[in-house]
Amino acid sequence: MLAIGIDPGTAICGYGLVRLNGNKLTPVEYGAITTHKDLLPEVRLLKIYNELLDIIDEFKPEIMAVEQLFFNKNVTTAISVGQARGVILLTAAKSNIPIVEYTPIQIKQSVVGYGGADKEQVTFMVQKLLNIKTKPRPDDVADALAVAICGLHSSATLFRKGLIK
Repeated sequence: MLAIGIDPGTAICGYGLVRLNGNKLTPVEYGAITTHKDLLPEVRLLKIYNELLDIIDEFKPEIMAVEQLFFNKNVTTAISVGQARGVILLTAAKSNIPIVEYTPIQIKQSVVGYGGADKEQVTFMVQKLLNIKTKPRPDDVADALAVAICGLHSSATLFRKGLIK
């Protein structure tokens, strides 16, 4: 199964494609969609949509795992991340890809085994699980790979329950 993990953001939207074959995880492609802060918000969202659609069309993931929005003290950031999430979910729906969503705690639990893990611990485990020699940068990319791993860890159960096809 091929999953695309997304760490939503307007300035930096991390993505990571990971394949699960048996019990082996393999990175397929990863990176970030970036937008310039001086662009109009709608132009930034359109760029995220178009680039994500191109990635989906090229790799054809079977499932999309997305990090849920957590409460942020900066309301402006929370709103822009929410807008990016909306575009990301729309892109998956338009591409007929089932969506699974996870909280940051669920992702850390799945990848590190501890929901209170810090970014360095998550990045370290992503590198180890995927046999990646250098740290994925920016941090949003490592987070997106962690989201994809989390999605793959739970996808077999979700598939059996009929929640994804």
